Amino acid sequence: MSPLCFAYYCSGHGFGHATRVAAFARHLLSLEEPHTVYIVSSAPKRVFATAVALGAIYRSAEIDPVILQPLAYHVDRQKSLHILESFLSKKEQKVEEEAQWLREIEADCVLSDAAFLALCVICILSLKYQKSLLFKSLAAHKARIPSVLITNFTFDSIYSLLSASFVEQSPSQHLLAKSNGFTSHPSDLDTPIPAKTLFPLVQQLFEGYRHADLLLVLPGAIPIPSFSVSPLLPATQWISPVSQNFKPQVVNHLIQDPQTYTLYPSIPFPPFHPDTPPIAKPKPRNVHLAPLLVRPPNDGIYTPEGRSRFLSSIGVSRDLHDPITTKILVVSFGGQVFHKPSRSRTPSCPGSPGHPPLEDKDKLKSQACTGELSLELDLLTRGDGAGAPGQVFEPLHIFVPGPPALSTISSPSDPVVTAVPPTPIDLPHGNGSVEDEKAYVRSLMLPDASWIAVVCGVADLQEWQIRRRDARPIGEISDEDNDLPEGFYIAPIDVYMPDLMAVGDVLLGKLGYGSVSECVDSCTPFVYVPRPLFVEEQGLRLLLQREGIGVEMTREEYEAGEWASAISHAWHAGAQRKLERRAGMHAPDRRAQGIQMARDVVTWVNEWVTASNASDLA
Repeated sequence: MSPLCFAYYCSGHGFGHATRVAAFARHLLSLEEPHTVYIVSSAPKRVFATAVALGAIYRSAEIDPVILQPLAYHVDRQKSLHILESFLSKKEQKVEEEAQWLREIEADCVLSDAAFLALCVICILSLKYQKSLLFKSLAAHKARIPSVLITNFTFDSIYSLLSASFVEQSPSQHLLAKSNGFTSHPSDLDTPIPAKTLFPLVQQLFEGYRHADLLLVLPGAIPIPSFSVSPLLPATQWISPVSQNFKPQVVNHLIQDPQTYTLYPSIPFPPFHPDTPPIAKPKPRNVHLAPLLVRPPNDGIYTPEGRSRFLSSIGVSRDLHDPITTKILVVSFGGQVFHKPSRSRTPSCPGSPGHPPLEDKDKLKSQACTGELSLELDLLTRGDGAGAPGQVFEPLHIFVPGPPALSTISSPSDPVVTAVPPTPIDLPHGNGSVEDEKAYVRSLMLPDASWIAVVCGVADLQEWQIRRRDARPIGEISDEDNDLPEGFYIAPIDVYMPDLMAVGDVLLGKLGYGSVSECVDSCTPFVYVPRPLFVEEQGLRLLLQREGIGVEMTREEYEAGEWASAISHAWHAGAQRKLERRAGMHAPDRRAQGIQMARDVVTWVNEWVTASNASDLA
């Protein structure tokens, strides 16, 4: 078989798409034939690093709209609608651009991870060839290329839920100031989109997905309405208004063999000449189950030496490397970014011993020096740095739910978004010291003193250096800069999450494919904060129930910093399996599964070409 050229379109919404695209691209590039893989996405190149290292060619492009989530577990319906409308207004232009690019690279197959635009391109590709002066029989074959949808959900389902009547945002003490476009009325924060407004837009997404020829369904899937004729859109019909979970008939659909589904037929290619009929596709549409696509951890991470090397790289002192005496909470909310405070009102904690100083910009990108980073862990903080918890806030601050007491503080002239608990946490009575206050907060967040926390998703590490208030050399540390609470560490922005999940004991975050797949692969219990307006979560919850450990934490508990109980529950439920995973058990050969999937895709594309040639000869 001849080497093939794949154009792999990856949705830029969240890093879960990128992690699995990187994984499958690696499998394609590991086959015996020297296939070519182009990755097209608005996600940053660094998240595809493992695939690029094997030869994948990255191209940055805006190829899909995204659901706007100002917080990891809150969907902004109105702004998401505006983003969709804006993107669809430019759809035809983008389709033309992508068709031209596919011609230039002579693509043999389009792969798409939830990006509907990639599938729309196939329709006009033949017309672009027809207009070419070099149009010949061979060009006709290249124009009629197949497309494969590889995903666990599609965005027609996601957007259709924005008309749901339930209110996602609880009317608690969030968004108190009228600034930066926010309102002071909580009831206005989560207004359902009228179906008559939403449906015509969702229909365009649905019709784009209808052009896909093969669907490979990843674990944790929800219904894919552009393939199976039932269940029908909108996704609001799939969810019980009482339980807020999938209705039994939807769950039954998901556990059926896809070969039993009644599928929509293929959409033919447009004709090459106006007076000829459309061109039937050489193979019927089909659906197959796919294995879990997940990035592998690095070799040796489950050995004591590998674990120690990794923990040292993020600044955790050697006395905390033993998994028997120290347990690790990983805090990771994709899309939730924490910034360095510009002022500190509390004394700092000692830096992590033994961690080398950062000397240049390059090291800032590859290492985390906790002695040079700071993360303020105060319950409530005024913009001027003065005052005690519970005081009235400055009017230029907007308080939104987020990681408890991870506060962003700026000068009084600039309104900022500050993440604080919705209500003050009751501190011990008396005149406790700052250290007592921090110890009390830590006891709410972590089960006991044997736990530490590694926080992911801070702003670019370089920012934490640039925003210093003086010009000290980068390697020099002061109390002002080093205010990380004891037991809390910041992961570097480019931390390799599969390795962090391997050393972690519990993950706290939101349900996304990347997090869930890596929890399942590493047998890490998952404490999650629900986001009911993102219907993908329904399928991922079912996956956790079947193959992992999932413990739900309410928003109120998360925002109040009352984490310890849920973390303890998750650990006790999943500790034995996690320990067994570290001993080498529960480790399916994900690479072998992925390689076989890649071979199957290559075989399917070649069968398509053979069938297309036969139809032309006939």
